[in-house]
Amino acid sequence: MLLLAACSSVRTPAETPSGVWTAAWGSAQLAQPTPPADAKPVTPPWRQPMRDVSLRQIVRVSAAGSALRVQVSNLFGEAPLVLDAMAVARVAGLDPQPQLDATTLMPLRFDDRAEVIVPPHTEVWSDPVALALPAGAEVAVQWHVQTGPAQASVHPGSRMRSWAVAGSRVGAASWPDAMAQEGWWHLAAVDVLTPGPRPVLVATGDSITDGYGVPSGSYQRWTDTLAQRLAAASPPVAIVNTGIGGGRLLRDGLGPHLVSRFERDVLARSGVTHAVVLIGVNDLGTSHRGRPTTPASRAALLAELQAGFSDLARRARERGVCLIGATVMPYGGSGYYAPQPENEADRQALNTWLREPGRFDALVDFDALMRDPARPSHLRAEVDNDGLHPSLAGYRAMAEAFPLALLSRRYPARVSAP
Repeated sequence: MLLLAACSSVRTPAETPSGVWTAAWGSAQLAQPTPPADAKPVTPPWRQPMRDVSLRQIVRVSAAGSALRVQVSNLFGEAPLVLDAMAVARVAGLDPQPQLDATTLMPLRFDDRAEVIVPPHTEVWSDPVALALPAGAEVAVQWHVQTGPAQASVHPGSRMRSWAVAGSRVGAASWPDAMAQEGWWHLAAVDVLTPGPRPVLVATGDSITDGYGVPSGSYQRWTDTLAQRLAAASPPVAIVNTGIGGGRLLRDGLGPHLVSRFERDVLARSGVTHAVVLIGVNDLGTSHRGRPTTPASRAALLAELQAGFSDLARRARERGVCLIGATVMPYGGSGYYAPQPENEADRQALNTWLREPGRFDALVDFDALMRDPARPSHLRAEVDNDGLHPSLAGYRAMAEAFPLALLSRRYPARVSAP
């Protein structure tokens, strides 16, 4: 049984005279990773800091709307990000390059200006633009970077190629000479304007949510498959993925730890009503990878993890967001972490604590779903990729098992903007 509790809180979304802003896509930002010493030199137009470069980035919205707005991020930059032109358009095809519906290509503005200067460590929203979108529509967000910071704010685990070309091409639908690279740059969120409030689920965590092993452009993360179920639900539910590969609950990894980014990446998403948190395997694995542990060190880590999860639950309840916890899946087959019996005992102890009533508003027991009954420290062979991450079949199993009944609720007839 996956559903262990029911949610009862009500989140009030931001209302406008024309409708409600609803989070339909998002990504968690991190500082651009330093390339390995043996990596090939980055060639223009992708070289940082960017100068006189146009970017085309593709996102898929999870909710239908009559208009959209875009959030631009310079969260980790130490210098301003200067964009002097920006546009959006529906995507008609993706092979071999994005093919735009030129009739939908429209400029985006900021306070009714074409140019926006995003100061260091800040994020800004564009003005709304009228563009009717069904759930599942792919949108091209493109802008011209006049000057960018040396430290870009990125999401490298996009599982989708972005495109870059020298010069200003924002007003053009065709970029035949553009160069592709995985990742999203300075692109934090896309909201759509819905007629009324609807449930919004934010899925956050580590590489299992970020989609490790998913082929580029295939939309086979567990949240992608879940999005298809949610779009067909009644009422339909929007979903946003803010997982970070290598992410941890308590300590920075490849990106900021979840306790530090929970407000920005979960609670601040437009209209969020629910969040599912699947994290902890990297906290456990990193604690013992290549180093000895002691009973005292393991007990201290378990207490810290419990305190971290409790902090997330408290903050979510204070904001009226239903927090759905998730158990940590087996990683006994991971050659990278190579857990010993005592480390597996720590995972089991954490999961026992997570399952206790009242820890969260609800809990999804992914451990019970994915573990091998004959070897509970391992993933089942049919859902296992590398001993740590699920296979594509495993991601599908997670999405199909997620209890949609968690997301049913009634909304107040009238709400006020925050």
